[in-house]
Amino acid sequence: MTDPIGTTEPTASRPFPCGGCGARLEFTPGTTALTCPYCGFQQQTEAPQRAVREHSYDQLVALPRKPVATLAAHVYVCHRCGAQTQSNAISESCQFCAAPMVADTAALEQIVPEAVLPFEVDRNGVRTSLKSWVNSRWFAPSGLKKVSEAESVKGTYLPHWTYDSRTRSDYVGQRGEYYWETETYTVTVDGKSETRTRQVRKTRWYPASGRVQRDFDDVLVPGTHQVSPANLDALAPWPLERATPYQQDFLAGYQTLRYDVEPEAGLTDAKARMAKVIEKDCEADIGGDEQRVLSVQTQYADIMFKLMLLPVWIACYIYAGKTYQIMVNGRTGKVVGERPYSKVKIALAILAGLVALGLVAVLYLKSQGS
Repeated sequence: MTDPIGTTEPTASRPFPCGGCGARLEFTPGTTALTCPYCGFQQQTEAPQRAVREHSYDQLVALPRKPVATLAAHVYVCHRCGAQTQSNAISESCQFCAAPMVADTAALEQIVPEAVLPFEVDRNGVRTSLKSWVNSRWFAPSGLKKVSEAESVKGTYLPHWTYDSRTRSDYVGQRGEYYWETETYTVTVDGKSETRTRQVRKTRWYPASGRVQRDFDDVLVPGTHQVSPANLDALAPWPLERATPYQQDFLAGYQTLRYDVEPEAGLTDAKARMAKVIEKDCEADIGGDEQRVLSVQTQYADIMFKLMLLPVWIACYIYAGKTYQIMVNGRTGKVVGERPYSKVKIALAILAGLVALGLVAVLYLKSQGS
């Protein structure tokens, strides 16, 4: 296996000094401002000068980028304390002084993000969401409550691809229509046989074929393998219409993963997601009481794509030697994740159930005896 190649020179990054005390500025969720966590000084983010752009998939080969497997880690030099940090993320915090470090887009060597959906849920909101989620988990160990502490979670922007496409699909299938037949059967009543009838539903199938068309907009595909795609999908829905053109300010104070799913692989995933919707369209077009879709041939036109950053709070919880990951949608507060079960609580619940059952049995026997 070859080692990744790439530059070991320091990655250009923008400083975020506080204009009040000289410390650091971080993006404040739910606002359009950067705030100093020490003196409270605020600085407004720059207003976007353009709309969110998308790329034609036909022009993908013309975009400057390197394959993910060949990329080296970024080498950040902290503007505040001078420490060096190596990271695969495109934004990080200095491990020594916590100053924000955001890579210049020119240093990414990948397709650059075109849009970002800024954090709206802050740490207090995360604490509230996690507390509600934890309290609703039956048989959860008492230690799970620790994840509701704001310090145990990390704000992270996760890369996603979005795809648009016009589709035209030709299908072959079958339309099922119900009809009823009278069926005779025999039952025994008081030792005597009786003949009865009942209506039985059956399906008559007819060949069907046709064409359906649909325009897809912003089909969302996770751009990283570092987080479970199923969990990322479960965090939906996302208010993608609220996304803003990418700018570094929104990343200040947060980690931002660079994508490790290439856009070609993302399109394959997007087409699979579109196919599920197209099959439903085919079923609706077939009509009848039941439908069978035997084959679908889809043509894709005007494919557009972009790289978007979505906000997620991530917490990890270790229980009985196993790590559980919990995520919070940084816009809606929705919580998704695994959870451990407390064997002690389950055993106590079973014991309590057996005791309750025993008491019921004792009361019943006493009532019978009286």
